[in-house]
Amino acid sequence: MIWSKATIMERERFDGADVAHLLRCRADDLDWRRLLDRFGDEHARVLLAHLILFGYIYEDDADRIPTVVLDRLLGRVRAGAPARKPVSPLCRGTILSRSQYLVDVEQWGYRDARLIPNGAMSAEEIALWTAAAREEERQRRTVGAGAL
Repeated sequence: MIWSKATIMERERFDGADVAHLLRCRADDLDWRRLLDRFGDEHARVLLAHLILFGYIYEDDADRIPTVVLDRLLGRVRAGAPARKPVSPLCRGTILSRSQYLVDVEQWGYRDARLIPNGAMSAEEIALWTAAAREEERQRRTVGAGAL
């Protein structure tokens, strides 16, 4: 459940509170090795961000996150820095939000991390998700304007 909620960071929906609540209730019983394996090197920063936020939200419970887990994640982050910058840099923001990072991939020259071979989506699938996100945004603006 933590894995599926950790990457929900849309403008209108952020599941970070759910992650924090799960950690608060289950930190002592978690299979931390399995969780680290699930996030892997590629998504280690996402898990680390949630664990750091947990320590901020629940300062008195911060010690419930095993130090070895934080150390391992920090090691992955340090080791994961590319030796040189690629010609076309990768934007993983599109994994976290289907709309808030479109400018990065559409105008600023970043590769979309959802696209095969980095991700699991085809260009056609991404186009469908993007169209749906733009339609939802249009509807929100229309409803919001009507409320005034």
